[in-house]
Amino acid sequence: MILTDSLLGFFLETRKHSESICEPLEIEDYVVQPVVDVSPPKWHLGHTTWFFEEFILKPHFDGYVQFDEDFSFVFNSYYETVGKRVVRSDRGNLSRPSVKQVYAYRKYVTKNIQKLFETAQNNELNSLLEIGIHHEKQHQELLLTDIKYILGNNPLLPVYSEQFQDHPIETHEQEWISMEEGIYDIGHNSEGFCYDNELGKHKVFLHTYEISNKLVTNGEFIEFINDKGYERFDLWHAEGWDWVNQNQITSPLYWHKIDGEWHHYTSKGLEIINSDTPLTHICYFEAFAYAQWKGHRLPTEFEWEVAQAYFPWGKRWELTESSYLPYPNYQKADGALGEYNGKFMVSQKVLRGGSVATPEKHTRHTYRNFFHPYLRWQFTGLRLAK
Repeated sequence: MILTDSLLGFFLETRKHSESICEPLEIEDYVVQPVVDVSPPKWHLGHTTWFFEEFILKPHFDGYVQFDEDFSFVFNSYYETVGKRVVRSDRGNLSRPSVKQVYAYRKYVTKNIQKLFETAQNNELNSLLEIGIHHEKQHQELLLTDIKYILGNNPLLPVYSEQFQDHPIETHEQEWISMEEGIYDIGHNSEGFCYDNELGKHKVFLHTYEISNKLVTNGEFIEFINDKGYERFDLWHAEGWDWVNQNQITSPLYWHKIDGEWHHYTSKGLEIINSDTPLTHICYFEAFAYAQWKGHRLPTEFEWEVAQAYFPWGKRWELTESSYLPYPNYQKADGALGEYNGKFMVSQKVLRGGSVATPEKHTRHTYRNFFHPYLRWQFTGLRLAK
């Protein structure tokens, strides 16, 4: 557990960073919701604030006065235990509360958290504040990916930021890392923060395998496209093949072929694709099909965790072959916080590693992210195994 003074500083730093992500936006950008999986930036700013108010200030700060009683309904996400909420697909209809009111809400809650921690310090409060901080950091990642989707679906393909580097390059040569057959420890086992889905340290047996030290690049995936990878049913799961045909998928998200040359939308607007840049914005279905085409496969999350010390990671959320399931002896928390991870352990695939959108001090080698196999608006990439 981080000491209270440094924890409070961590809190203030985190609150400031969320707002810095939104600095390049125009006021009209804050409320747009192109699809159900993307939330408006204004909603993210309000929801992360509601989390601190609902789980810390209301139950632990005597005499606390809510900023606005309607905000519990507006900014609750999926917490059935807490009460009614706006339907997820309707978040883009929230022209009110205004952006100005949401920023006032953030200021109000931040100041009250400071007041509370000046007078009350205990392990329970510190633990709640720490999970609230990491909850906001999760939403900072979602803010960046949602903003990219919002602007990337604007017909003008506007620039978000010249500073944000969403397409780094790996300069090392590709090699295969050999891992020996054996029994390995899996799961979080340190004093640092983790989510409950990382707990339940246990042993797994792994057969001998090899894993690439480098992510698949755009250029390598263009070869897959040129070989009619999106047209060959034999490379795809049945569900993936249905997804390709029903949605007329012919390339990764944000890719556009213009005058015979591949471009993609980036934080800097529309750019010609760099073949050496790690591939991103693909879903599990596409990752599986590409691996089949190469004659290889995706690593399991356990293979990834055991081998991660031997390759650089953190540029892309890396798709794995593992379904999102509880570890042995998994225990979800009591009350509303028990809804954080456990109830999503069905029909989803595990992602490992973090990405260029993941904020500092938030990822670790045991972190388990998870999404449905057709989603690709996150900075998802691919590392092969065999």
